[in-house]
Amino acid sequence: MARPKSIDPQQVLDAAERVVAQVGAARLTLDAVAAEAGVSKASVVYDFGSKAGLIQAVVERAVERDNVFNREAAQGFTRDAVLRGRIAAAAQPFPEAFQPVALALCAAMAQDPQLRAPIQRNQTAILAEIQSSAQQPRSALLAYLALEGLKLLESLDYVQWPAEQRDQLLQDISALVDAPPPAN
Repeated sequence: MARPKSIDPQQVLDAAERVVAQVGAARLTLDAVAAEAGVSKASVVYDFGSKAGLIQAVVERAVERDNVFNREAAQGFTRDAVLRGRIAAAAQPFPEAFQPVALALCAAMAQDPQLRAPIQRNQTAILAEIQSSAQQPRSALLAYLALEGLKLLESLDYVQWPAEQRDQLLQDISALVDAPPPAN
């Protein structure tokens, strides 16, 4: 009879995020994550296989958390719900505590196509869902691109909009959703 698993993989992923925030993804070690989580290195290897597997799991969890957050925000909308939900979710700025993790993961993804794959698949699915459900597909696409541009500039710490200006930008992006598409 197998021993019941006593290590929570989410606890290890939380520890991995803390290590990534401190030293970056490139300098993350399984030993450091194990120590941060208070578990053995063997447990980390058993659950995630390798450093690459652990970082991949951190990325996949971040994507899933973002999707859940955005789906919850979309529940109050009937028209263009996916996109409007994402705009509503963006009203809450990127969590400051996750910013160092996001920056380190972006650096790691720039060098590893496998790490980008979950985000690429997710973006493809989001774009397809937005396009298939939008009243004005081209306008919705432009709104999504504007929204993602705003979020990317903020998450990479290139721009931090004052709250009033940020709110106005989100209102402007929201207005794009119903706008007639630009003339060809």
